[in-house]
Amino acid sequence: MPNDPAPDVTVLLQKWAQGDEKAFAECAAAVYPELQRRAHFHLRFERADHTLQSTALVNEAFLRMMGGQPPELRNRDHFVAIASRLMRQILAAYARDRRALKRAGGVRIALEDIADVPVTEETGLIELDDALEALARGDGRQAKIVEMRFFGGLSASEISHVLGISVATVERDWRIAKVWLRREMMGSAAP
Repeated sequence: MPNDPAPDVTVLLQKWAQGDEKAFAECAAAVYPELQRRAHFHLRFERADHTLQSTALVNEAFLRMMGGQPPELRNRDHFVAIASRLMRQILAAYARDRRALKRAGGVRIALEDIADVPVTEETGLIELDDALEALARGDGRQAKIVEMRFFGGLSASEISHVLGISVATVERDWRIAKVWLRREMMGSAAP
């Protein structure tokens, strides 16, 4: 008996946009393993006793995607990028809530995970989220590239495909955005 081919996520997304809820369920099942890996990637910065697990994070992202009008999702990479952004937003909100309750530092992210230059100072997910929001106000495309690359783990080629720009443009914007984020998060001038 031949195996069923993998469903075409783009076709499923188009059906979902037209109101077919079953298509979303099929699409979710098709990308779920990849989103599990992305959620695990996001959670690598969390403390050991964090209450959200990768399955819960993926499910929360799905719930947010299903609420309201379906977003315009073009293909599998775009679906994963949007879900990854939602996961970042969920974790940032969780960190803000935790900080509000404990009035203490939350999740810690080393700046060298954003920029290739080794930096010893660390900063939190909340600060990174705030910096990304500021970057988005100045250059939305660079902010999207950072989200997809850093939080979504997408390659320059995958980001190029999602955004419809060249790989060289992605790489240039990535370099510029890293420098900008580093300055923003450290509160100092560039080296």
